[in-house]
Amino acid sequence: MSEDGNGIQSVKTALDILESIAFYGEGAGVTQIAERVRLTKGSVHRHLQTLVDRGYLAQDAATTRYYLGSKSRLLSQLSPELDLVRAADGPMRKLRDLLGQTVSLTEMTPRGALVLATLVGSSPIEIVVRLGSELSFHSSAQGKILLAFAPPALQERELRKPLRAFSSKTKTGRRELKAELEKIRELGYASAAEEMLLGLNAIAVGIFDEAQVCVGSIAIVGSIQYVSAVPDRRSLAALKETAREISKSLGRHNGASAPAGARGLTIRRPGKA
Repeated sequence: MSEDGNGIQSVKTALDILESIAFYGEGAGVTQIAERVRLTKGSVHRHLQTLVDRGYLAQDAATTRYYLGSKSRLLSQLSPELDLVRAADGPMRKLRDLLGQTVSLTEMTPRGALVLATLVGSSPIEIVVRLGSELSFHSSAQGKILLAFAPPALQERELRKPLRAFSSKTKTGRRELKAELEKIRELGYASAAEEMLLGLNAIAVGIFDEAQVCVGSIAIVGSIQYVSAVPDRRSLAALKETAREISKSLGRHNGASAPAGARGLTIRRPGKA
């Protein structure tokens, strides 16, 4: 087995394959998987056979497509991280019904904001934040709110990295981003108007556990026409109340909403797949 700076390559490949199947919400064939993970079909096939043998994947005999297997589903059921999804389900639905915008739930990962759940809004133009997407810290509202309340060491690490411009509106200056993080902590919300994709915006508020650690975010996502860079009072109040409700379920009881990347976004129009 070969190794690189990020770990054992074969392990990374197996995880990439699992994610490519799990996060697209449908089965996939060898060719499709190979294109997603950018490997040869021969290499992908060998990993697929191992994952099937271990029960992490299953293959449909009729279509030859691969799906998550019984062990993957069992691991998902045993994961304590599901507590955040369960705690957020009811409040997310109330927020979506109240504002009519797409609502997304994310949690902190070393690479950004991982999308755990999404509820599509009532707009005639459907905006979907794909499950399993990792939104970057510097160009997404979800990532910015998590980074703003992250430990200083993590902030410094991220600010030292080359910052990719996803659109002409993405902020890539370190001083500018550092100043924005200070403002986010002061205001209690983050915005990323057209920074991941022109025409889209998200407003995010942090979710805190009993130790006052920002473990996730709740956000509304929509067209810049309806989700402006500076949120209206009603939307912001509803977002903060939703975050408080989820935080309370995770152990915060003081009522405070906070202590003192265009990957994954797709737009669907009616009548089109």
